[in-house]
Amino acid sequence: MNIFEALRHDHDKQRKLVDALIQTHGDTTERHKLMGELKTQLEDHAKFEERYFYNPLMFDDLTHEKARHSVAEHHEIDELIEQLEDTKMSSSAWLVAAKKLHHLVHHHLSEEEHEVFQLAGKALTEGQKESLADQYNDAMH
Repeated sequence: MNIFEALRHDHDKQRKLVDALIQTHGDTTERHKLMGELKTQLEDHAKFEERYFYNPLMFDDLTHEKARHSVAEHHEIDELIEQLEDTKMSSSAWLVAAKKLHHLVHHHLSEEEHEVFQLAGKALTEGQKESLADQYNDAMH
């Protein structure tokens, strides 16, 4: 497995969770459960993706800007999660923020897979792609 396959595997989980989250209604057990799973998944993924994918890309001229941009989007996602935690789940404002999060997560994952992965494929060696996947997977699981 290479780093792109490892990241894509978790991206698919995140898409499913964020899609399910905006289908929920009110202050329900299901909404709490999905929000908790999504928050954990996004936080762990961002931390280890930055460590085992973006960190090496920061040092390459080809990928430096894309890496910085993606890390900035991780912070935007963190801020939206905080906003959701500070908003009553039963309020309409909560769903508005959840839909913003849904949009940003989908945008971010698509951009990573269609733009960043292409450049990173040129910047990283085959050996790096495999060893980074091993390190990322070990940290995530």
